[in-house]
Amino acid sequence: MQLLIVHRDVEMGVELVRMVRDYTRHECDLVGSDVAAVDWAHRHAQCALLLTQLVAEGIDGLTLGGTLSQIFSGLQILFFPAYAASERRLEIAETKVFPEPIDGDTLLGAIERADKAGSLPQDSFHIVDLVQMCCLSRRSGALQIVKEKRSGLLFLRDGRLLHAETTAAHGPDALFEMLEWEYIEFAYNRNVRAPAETIAAPWDEALIEAVTFTNNRIS
Repeated sequence: MQLLIVHRDVEMGVELVRMVRDYTRHECDLVGSDVAAVDWAHRHAQCALLLTQLVAEGIDGLTLGGTLSQIFSGLQILFFPAYAASERRLEIAETKVFPEPIDGDTLLGAIERADKAGSLPQDSFHIVDLVQMCCLSRRSGALQIVKEKRSGLLFLRDGRLLHAETTAAHGPDALFEMLEWEYIEFAYNRNVRAPAETIAAPWDEALIEAVTFTNNRIS
């Protein structure tokens, strides 16, 4: 399996490449920016897994992931956000988000899951993993959430969860509905603004309430 790591910190990037090469059988390359990643993509026939910083100088991981997914069918993506692991409010068993300090064993496990996934037509994320990452990273814009024939929108401003909507609901009810979908596909547009503000609670309270509601319905 061919991997590409996109990391601005050369020392950290080299350590990640060394870990992959020492503990897996996969091929792994390193570049330091979105521009370099796209150039690399145009010179290579395949890439199965992208490991990228979420935000750094010259790097916008969400946008880059969308761009490279159009080049490499079935591309899987893992993110390195800038916040500390201690800031996470909710733990996801098979996370695709790796804040520092990076747990090497967990990262290697995610790489092997990506390998087993093979050339699936779309990458999938646990919605809690995605929303928590975007809020802790203070992202703005819109996330389009897709699960089979169902879809919804989440709107953020500087990490605040402002609005959620599906075809059947708005606000917290829409967030509750989307969390029931669990593993989803998504697209990101940083230039879209919320048409309304229907979620008043802080993002972590809204997310924990939605997770609790969903778990109670399942049980």
